[in-house]
Amino acid sequence: MFTLMPVNIRLAVRSLSRNGLRTLLTMLGIIIGVAAVLTMVALGTGARASVEAEVRSAGTKLVFVRSGNYTRGGDAVGIASGLGAAETLTPADAKAIAAGVPGIGAISPGVSLRGTVSSGASRVFTPVEGIAPAYASAYSWDIKGRMLADGADEAVIGRGLADQLFAPGFNPVGKPVRLRDVTYTIVGVTSDESDGHKDMLFVPWQKLQQSQGIRHLSFIAIAAEKAGEASRIAQDVKTLLRKRHSIASAGSGQGYLARQGGGAGPDDFTVETQAAQALTQGLYTPAAAFALANLPKLDEVTLEEMADTLDRASDTMTALLASIAGVSLIVGGIGIMNIMLVSVTERTREIGLRVATGARSSDVAFQFLIEAVTLSIVGGLIGLVLGLLSSRLIGWALGWPVSVSLGAMALAIGVAAVVGLVFGSYPARRASLLDPIDALRTE
Repeated sequence: MFTLMPVNIRLAVRSLSRNGLRTLLTMLGIIIGVAAVLTMVALGTGARASVEAEVRSAGTKLVFVRSGNYTRGGDAVGIASGLGAAETLTPADAKAIAAGVPGIGAISPGVSLRGTVSSGASRVFTPVEGIAPAYASAYSWDIKGRMLADGADEAVIGRGLADQLFAPGFNPVGKPVRLRDVTYTIVGVTSDESDGHKDMLFVPWQKLQQSQGIRHLSFIAIAAEKAGEASRIAQDVKTLLRKRHSIASAGSGQGYLARQGGGAGPDDFTVETQAAQALTQGLYTPAAAFALANLPKLDEVTLEEMADTLDRASDTMTALLASIAGVSLIVGGIGIMNIMLVSVTERTREIGLRVATGARSSDVAFQFLIEAVTLSIVGGLIGLVLGLLSSRLIGWALGWPVSVSLGAMALAIGVAAVVGLVFGSYPARRASLLDPIDALRTE
């Protein structure tokens, strides 16, 4: 039987092509079902990946390393007050952190100052930060234009500062700005309002160092790959910097955010997580120290809750897609069964001739089964192409990511074939049970 498969397929294609419009209308259910499911899977998978990335990096993912260390009133509660300003944080420290601390998603050295930024006749005294391109990734910036390049005479400007220098809503990309005898070309605008970014000018940190004749860093911004690891990364950074800066034992690596080790000198830097910054804002030193004692547990709980939420949302989406796929394919399968029953009725005399000339009942059943499966597979392939095209179109129109794996495409074709096999079985069996004498009498 299976040795005649190529012959049966050719016969199936010939039979289905006799009534092209009817065949197309019959496949419509499968085409729409597969296309709709693939479109939703593409959008759903892409959206899930996007949401998962956001969840992994959401919340308290940032760690700030700042030069210098001072805690007001720290000595009264056993926390070293620190030594104030320092110039011991260097680019080499940033490289060592990037190489020696696991779990870092992005890291940017930084130089901070305040200066007069001018463009034409407009002048604004404002904060300026020298940063690396990874800074945009750390803060998940949405930039109109592009991010500045490392070491170039380029700048990214905050939306608020752009409104002050130019005009509200004006696009300053391509315009020059001047800062202390250096002219930068604006390549991007960020609407980020965190940490006062809205009113800042951002330039490459190397250029800012060169123009000011300094070698140290003001800060290092670090983004953890997962929010729940921020506290661990902060601790690893403190340990590494203490070793690099020859600090004998645990000091006050986070100022009032850590306890003083026995008799050791204070750190010449400050390490603070985004969660610590938010949690201790406005608190007195003793209350802040108490709150931060439980910060690692807070990070772990937050990450677990976000992961559970993502899993529940994913399960709900999977169930929704499965129900839509089931309904669509059942409708398509019913259409195939209907047309195959009509085909059996129309070809009763043909069936009688085949049986009379030596064909077995199993051969007749197999022929009609091949026709049903061919019908559903061709419909599935057309639906696959339409689904991929529609998902790309919708994703482009809405700005959503789309993603379809080869496994999902293969599964769609396989399910279409199974639908043809299941819903074609009854018409095939009915054709095989026809009495050849009665069939030959049919006009």
